[in-house]
Amino acid sequence: MKNQNRAILWALLAVAIWSTVASAFKLALKNYSPFQLILVASTVSLLVFTILLFVQRKWRLALRPSTRDLLLSSALGLFNPALYYLILFGAYDLNPAQVTQSLNMMWPITLAFLSALFLGQRLSWLNLWGILLSFTGVVFIASQGSLEGFQQTNIPGALLALASSVVWSLFWVLSLRDKRDKLVAFFWNFSFGLLYLVIYGLINPNVSFDIAIDKQLLIPAYIGLFEMGITFLVWMKALQYSENNAVTGNFIFLTPFLSLIFIYFILNEKIHFTTFLGLTFIILGIFVQQLKSFTKNRTKQKQAVESPTPGN
Repeated sequence: MKNQNRAILWALLAVAIWSTVASAFKLALKNYSPFQLILVASTVSLLVFTILLFVQRKWRLALRPSTRDLLLSSALGLFNPALYYLILFGAYDLNPAQVTQSLNMMWPITLAFLSALFLGQRLSWLNLWGILLSFTGVVFIASQGSLEGFQQTNIPGALLALASSVVWSLFWVLSLRDKRDKLVAFFWNFSFGLLYLVIYGLINPNVSFDIAIDKQLLIPAYIGLFEMGITFLVWMKALQYSENNAVTGNFIFLTPFLSLIFIYFILNEKIHFTTFLGLTFIILGIFVQQLKSFTKNRTKQKQAVESPTPGN
């Protein structure tokens, strides 16, 4: 099997799993607070990463971190899992799954802003058009099918969903500095993240560690295993095999549309036409932003083909 075909299979597997998690979030939040959900899920994820370190014989590498590695993970772990999922689960707790998961897709747009702010990248007209298209999509999603739907949308919940995209973008920008083995990095990031969550729970009287050990724990465990755990490594495997990361990476945009199917059948949410429309606008805005880099890559490939080989 060709590497690109392997990449597509791994990518589709990751997309299929991630498509189920919005429904899993809502189901879990019926029995757990956002804090309890992230606490259990993060613990499961850390256990998974620990087991994989031993299976892949990378535990020696993990136990020899440099001071820089620890400082980096202390920052990354604050963003993901701690802040990101606390905010995201808070958003899911306040609004329908179709609204929150669609608004959360804004992160490539917020990433463009943050890249301009922190990395000195200029915002082009394509970037601005992409941002405008995506924010138009946000308005459609918030309408929930009609003008009256704006009154049904929980505004703090919508703002939390958008805030989660900002936190994820900050995590993404910071992780560009991380050159470690991904599994080792995830292990340390989640170690710090879980530590922050425990500290937060100890100093905040409004949250509870009182979590019943029963079959309901299977849903947070599923989230920790798949949404926050091995599926990231599955996605990395797809990119590792990929001969064209731009093509493989675009499979991720299937996730929110497939997710709506699970939301409809599992959660029995009525899927509004404006959700499809708004999500389409957001994805279109993301693609418009990518046009410039796509054009540059095509130009480079063309020049490489047309240029003489060394020694000719």
